[in-house]
Amino acid sequence: MSIFKGAGVAIVTPFNQDGSVNYEELDRLIEFQIANETDAIIICGTTGEASTLSHEEHLDVIARCVKTVNHRVPVIAGTGSNSTETAIYLSKGAEEAGADAVLLVTPYYNKATQKGLYQHFAKTAEAINIPCILYNVPSRTGCNIQPETAVALAKDVKNIVAIKEASGDISQIAKLAYLADGCIDIYSGNDDQITPVLALGGIGVISVLSNVAPKQTHDIVMSYLNGDPATSTKMQLEAFPLIKALFSEVNPIPVKKAMNLMGYAAGSLRLPLTEMEDANAAKLEAEMKKYGIL
Repeated sequence: MSIFKGAGVAIVTPFNQDGSVNYEELDRLIEFQIANETDAIIICGTTGEASTLSHEEHLDVIARCVKTVNHRVPVIAGTGSNSTETAIYLSKGAEEAGADAVLLVTPYYNKATQKGLYQHFAKTAEAINIPCILYNVPSRTGCNIQPETAVALAKDVKNIVAIKEASGDISQIAKLAYLADGCIDIYSGNDDQITPVLALGGIGVISVLSNVAPKQTHDIVMSYLNGDPATSTKMQLEAFPLIKALFSEVNPIPVKKAMNLMGYAAGSLRLPLTEMEDANAAKLEAEMKKYGIL
């Protein structure tokens, strides 16, 4: 059974003015998401600035999300690391906190071989009992999960059940879908490729766009899955300018700006990320107005 179908939000982590985690605002963001038909909450991912959270903060944020969601939608915790030992530690902590699944990013900087990737993901998954989603984002990690490796992991490790594919390479995703033949669920990791990935047999998206447009992103997926690809395609293309604005600087710089523009106290970013450039912020605000969310 799939962890979820539809649009899961890669939710931001809001910070107070002193840089600490704003747990009350996190609750508010989660309620906004659930009220607007988000199908899953992905906490402490790239968009959640997990790389600048301490291990204690990381697990506290996961636990708070689990408590606030209270089983209304699945909670998927980002617990990947470039250290297998750390990935196991965080994954065990997420399981203990009540997360429904974990999201395991490809080890960054190390640039492991495919054999190394296999062993890293297998050892991490085998240390826990909840489902695991592989996360392939070579533009950020310098490391690409080849389709053959993902399929081997899905066939050999019982709780590796899905992959977030953010390579941007549609041919690679097509090869993955062909080789997998249904043995692994595929989620788009890029908001500008939701409908194309669904056309290749994907079942949803793990989305940055969902932070600001949860209902619309849900509808892009569900209209396709419910037999209306024309509507899905139309909505995908209508969102294209906003998506480009949300990635005009490195994620999550623009989306945190967008959440602040919407009246949420998302706060600033932790270094080395800095505030959005004024020209890009103006373009983002303009696209949000055109899209009808401001």
